Amino acid sequence: MAHVVYGCFHIMPAIYTFLLCFSFEYFGVTAKYITATQILRDPETLVSSNSVFKAGFFSTTNSKKRYVGIWYNSNKDSDSGISEVVWIANRDNPLDDSSGVLKISKEGKLQLSDRKNKIFWSTDVSQQENKTVAKLLDTGNLVLLSNDSGEIIWQSLEHPTNTWLPSAVQLTFDIHKKDNPTIRSWKSASDPSTGRFNHGIVSRNFPELFTMEGEKPYWRSGPWTSNHFLGVPYMHSEVSSGFQIYDNHEGEIQLSYSLANSSLLERVVMNHDGRVFFEHWGAKRGKWEVVWNSFQSECELYGKCGAFGNCNPSKSPICSCLKGFEPNNRDEWNNGNWNNGCFRRTPLQCGTREGKSDKFLKMRHMKVPDYSYWVSSSGEDDCGTKCSQNCSCLAYAYYPGIGCMMWNVSLMDIQQFSADGADLFIRLAHSELGKQPNCEPGKSKLIIITIMGTFGATTLVLFIFRLYINKISFYKSTILISFAGLKNTNKLDLQLYNILDDRINDFQDLPLFQFQKLEVATNFFSTKNKIGQGGFGSVYKGKLEDGKDIAVKRLSRSSGQGLQEFMNEVIVISKLQHKNLVRLLGCCIEREEKVLVYEYMPNKSLDAILFDPYHRKQLDWKKRFSIIKGICRGLLYLHRDSRLKIIHRDLKASNILLDEELKPKISDFGMARIFGTKQDQANTLRVVGTYGYMSPEYAMEGRFSEKSDVFSLGVLLLEIISGRKNNSFEDYESLSLLSYAWKLWNEDDILSFIDSEIYDPSSQGEILKCIQLGLLCVQEHPEDRPTISALTSMIDVEDDKELPLPKQPGFTQKVLCRTNGIIENGSINHLSLTVFSGR
Repeated sequence: MAHVVYGCFHIMPAIYTFLLCFSFEYFGVTAKYITATQILRDPETLVSSNSVFKAGFFSTTNSKKRYVGIWYNSNKDSDSGISEVVWIANRDNPLDDSSGVLKISKEGKLQLSDRKNKIFWSTDVSQQENKTVAKLLDTGNLVLLSNDSGEIIWQSLEHPTNTWLPSAVQLTFDIHKKDNPTIRSWKSASDPSTGRFNHGIVSRNFPELFTMEGEKPYWRSGPWTSNHFLGVPYMHSEVSSGFQIYDNHEGEIQLSYSLANSSLLERVVMNHDGRVFFEHWGAKRGKWEVVWNSFQSECELYGKCGAFGNCNPSKSPICSCLKGFEPNNRDEWNNGNWNNGCFRRTPLQCGTREGKSDKFLKMRHMKVPDYSYWVSSSGEDDCGTKCSQNCSCLAYAYYPGIGCMMWNVSLMDIQQFSADGADLFIRLAHSELGKQPNCEPGKSKLIIITIMGTFGATTLVLFIFRLYINKISFYKSTILISFAGLKNTNKLDLQLYNILDDRINDFQDLPLFQFQKLEVATNFFSTKNKIGQGGFGSVYKGKLEDGKDIAVKRLSRSSGQGLQEFMNEVIVISKLQHKNLVRLLGCCIEREEKVLVYEYMPNKSLDAILFDPYHRKQLDWKKRFSIIKGICRGLLYLHRDSRLKIIHRDLKASNILLDEELKPKISDFGMARIFGTKQDQANTLRVVGTYGYMSPEYAMEGRFSEKSDVFSLGVLLLEIISGRKNNSFEDYESLSLLSYAWKLWNEDDILSFIDSEIYDPSSQGEILKCIQLGLLCVQEHPEDRPTISALTSMIDVEDDKELPLPKQPGFTQKVLCRTNGIIENGSINHLSLTVFSGR
């Protein structure tokens, strides 16, 4: 989603004023630091070096309670002063009198106490022997520094109250945790204690800003587009400051707010009533000027019109049901109570009946609904096609910077803008959009114009179609030209020619490389550049003319083995896009040469590190757990999230490649099979794969399904945790890694299974959970194994929910051969005759 930066807010035509009134005591001594020997007593203050910010003690209007906070110092460019508080230490625990002291404690904490040494607040980190110092920075950030290194060990901007200030500080939001940094409203205009509203990043499937009233959504920004939020009109980069958002897609989102011009004064502040303001200081007027606020109209209230209701602030009433929908409660709706939303008038049919199928209504300038999910697509048309083919898809939208969004739940929090927003396509029954208005007198001219326009458009379409056909013919001839002059065309070339002739459309978007350039890139396929070897052929490292590193997989010319796998891999992987799948950059087909070009993985394959006694030390548990999660996400995409349902059939450590950050990418799709949407299993008379990773039903009966890949994944999990190969296990009591793990599990000695390089008592719970999940995946019967979606959920969830107990694994004895196929210690590149089975 993905995902870097958010530009600043466009300046709205209307200017608002948002002032908080407090009574401050400015008398007293000012200081620059708080140290072990220099304390800050009420009413003394700290002042930043640029004199813009002060920190110290204050009271709110008509109150004697004392707080420690940070506020703007008087502005020298205007007659009036800036006196708004931007941060409070003890907002929920005020002092009753003026006896407060802010000091460095014996443990090195910054601590607030009274004359009786009762502690009212302190930092949550400490430094031994109180070698710390507190300082107020020019950004309004109160920091606790180490005296020895000068390193910041605590800072106020990581613990905001009701205000975000621009600085270089990054706030990290973890979607698995509840105590993320958010700005929280005051209880009232004069009571700074924590109120009922909080505002921060929430990640559904895309980063979004939410204002929450307790646990209930109050306002929503819409998904992040890489430079603004889609549900905030006019929010584009037109001023020098801005937010930055980075989503690592592993549960963490980082937000920072900085200014290009540090002399400007800006802030984001939440009012006690839940409204969020983006403001800058107007020096000429001597007051804060509102650039943007979250509530431009009633429609900003989350779900104002209920499910399937559309809110338009320019209409009266502001709520209306989407076309094809009616109010759930007509009386309440007519009385202005729209919370119950609307229901679909005509059911969807999903498919074509009597020549009719569901249609899509296009709605422009929309705030897209909540709970969207991302789908890989090549554009808006492809996005629409995928939605129409998915019976659960109720709407879709395509927006640059996000891509294809779809919805399969009730459409909630929709708003119609006058500009900006996205085009939203709502799925309706054919009858809802099929009726056309009757011709009326006086419209004959319009009809003639329409007919002429249609004729012209048709002519243009035919012309473009002809160009398209010519393009295909040219592309096809480019691929096949190397076969034209052969005197002794061999069987391999004829087979490839026929396959290409049938599947030429699958190659149109895939770049073609010249074999001569690949020779140069790999130093003429030098053995020094060779980085891998398989039944398919050899893999070489190469460098293109532009300096880009590539991996070149060359089909061996000595035999016809691997041709079908070559074609299968091109067709399958070229249509898949996921960060945990290796990316195919292109291919080369010249005479007898068949070559695939991939992105280069500097850390090679997982087995090269995992099973090496020296190199496996760099894989601590944190890295191995990250690799496990990445493999699961990649397999989840293949089984459930991609537009093609893919069964890999050869998942193993050598087919997991690692990038420069040791992030895993599934590779080698030569044996993969595409399943239909209503298909869950297939049979083959020729088993292909790698011994030790194949499930029992596949190796013995030729049946493969999603659960076959899950079995392979289970073996991989146990290998990653133990650091030992399954198919080369030499323990004298056990014939395989699976039986060894099962034996230790039953003997309650499973800790002996863990690789000594990764064992850490603090991670023991995670490791044991992954062992149990691995054993669940390798159970003998497919129906006992979890689906990849269930497995991914169990890995991601951090609670202590009890997992199912595993049953005995399949293959507790080694199988060396079988009647209908060959099983070896390596991938077997044989064609397979497949019989598909529907559900």
